[in-house]
Amino acid sequence: MAILNGTEIKVYSTGTTNLVAFAQNCTLNVNHSPREITNKESGGFKEILEGLRDFSIDIDGAYAWTNASGTALTDGIDDVLETNVLNARQAVTFIFGDTASTSDISYSGSGFITSVSLTGGTEDTATYSMSIEGTGVLTQTIN
Repeated sequence: MAILNGTEIKVYSTGTTNLVAFAQNCTLNVNHSPREITNKESGGFKEILEGLRDFSIDIDGAYAWTNASGTALTDGIDDVLETNVLNARQAVTFIFGDTASTSDISYSGSGFITSVSLTGGTEDTATYSMSIEGTGVLTQTIN
């Protein structure tokens, strides 16, 4: 059994080439909302069938404008916020899991950023939090 290294969970701002910088934690949420079909023949008990599914992803990480060498980032949260929310409202893509190791499972999809929070505490690392609501199909891949 392989234990997934959380570092393998990646979120990209466009396509699968522009990795969002300094992400530290990531949570994939998958929901199923069954539909009710209770009727007069249900004997007083609720009955349900399959319904809509949806997914979302929550990310947080370190907030930075430059990389370790002092070069301006082109994939930091500021750039994602500008490109995918403020200016163009473009979808982001993500890969949740390891795509390199044989027999490992990953999930991929796309969605729209629904919220971004930037936080800076006194003498503490500035951080960001971002939520993405999925659109379309969440795909499971086995390498």
